[in-house]
Amino acid sequence: MYHGQNLRRLKACIFAAAVIAISATGLQAQDAPQMPPPAVGVLNLKAHAVPVISELPGRVAATRTSEVRARVSGILQERVFQQGTLVKQGDVLYRIDPRLFRVRVESAEASLRRAEATRDNAKAQFERQKTLRERNVASGIDFDNASVALAQSEADVALAQAALDEAKINLDYTEVRAPISGIIGGALATEGALVTADGGTNLALIQQIDPVYVDFTESAQDLIALRRAVSEGKLESPKPGQASVTLLFDGGDAYPEKGKLLFSSASVDPTTGQVTLRAEFPNPRTELLPGMYVRIRIEQAVQQGAITVPQRAVLRTQAGRPQVYVVEADGTARLRDIKLGQSIEQDWVVESGLKEGEKLIVDGVQKVRPDTKVVPQPWSPDAQPRADGAKTPDKAAAKPDDKPAAAPAK
Repeated sequence: MYHGQNLRRLKACIFAAAVIAISATGLQAQDAPQMPPPAVGVLNLKAHAVPVISELPGRVAATRTSEVRARVSGILQERVFQQGTLVKQGDVLYRIDPRLFRVRVESAEASLRRAEATRDNAKAQFERQKTLRERNVASGIDFDNASVALAQSEADVALAQAALDEAKINLDYTEVRAPISGIIGGALATEGALVTADGGTNLALIQQIDPVYVDFTESAQDLIALRRAVSEGKLESPKPGQASVTLLFDGGDAYPEKGKLLFSSASVDPTTGQVTLRAEFPNPRTELLPGMYVRIRIEQAVQQGAITVPQRAVLRTQAGRPQVYVVEADGTARLRDIKLGQSIEQDWVVESGLKEGEKLIVDGVQKVRPDTKVVPQPWSPDAQPRADGAKTPDKAAAKPDDKPAAAPAK
């Protein structure tokens, strides 16, 4: 009996201790402070004009290409130019043996002097016959013969002068000159070679590469859709001369000089369904060479009243659907599905899901939960990570537990 009493006392003590422990735990839970809402950087969305930009493949082409050819036949005596250098229009490139052409010039000069002497004699005879006719001493036939002889002699002088001019031109052609300014390639003929004036021998190739053309292609369907959107008023066409054309190298670096759009072809390539466009770029440092593969970023239209969001503010579901957090008036964060359009540098163009005046969470999205309270703070692009990996100070970004969202892909 004594043992049973001890057992009951032990159970009572254990029960009392459990009650005390449970009560103490409840008090601690009630006394523990709750975590405050996280601070986030928000951006007030504003509608603005956004260019509709297309990035298209292209190749560099010389603005002018000229084949250097001989205009008279002869033996090459000298190559004057240095291969692969810049030559100016009119520079001497080759010299052809000029001796035969000098002899022809001298012969033409002699023929001209003989014709001039004959003309002078015919002119004196004409003046004599004219005086006699006025005195009614000579017959009309003699006067007419003198007049014809003078006319023939003057024609012979003109013919001899033309022959002399031709001979001088051919002599000048013995110095083969650059027809245009540009970069000259390798020599295609050497000293001692026989060149002919029939155009069959190409001596060198000159390409003008300042400025240069860039020919690029765009899908005919995309171009038609863009023009239809402009005609329907959904987009605005840029004013002539204001369309921005930027060149990107194969590695992604932008060419510092801006280009201008020259034209788009009026036909579609039947094999590819592409339309060819051409732009012109200055090339003062000869960084662009014919045949180089590049990409062209061209502003083809302007979308008025567009909403853009920083790429870092966009989250992705497992299915790849884009979402963002929006802060409501009471400080509650709501998860919103959106539809993205084109990307412009560090921003996305939002086609649907957001409107002007809403507050978008940019910094601190990783520590936000749907339908929870947050403390919004102003955000500016200066708070974005710089290219060197450093980060500019920002109230929302300075929190140690704030990790920027991964850069999304469209």
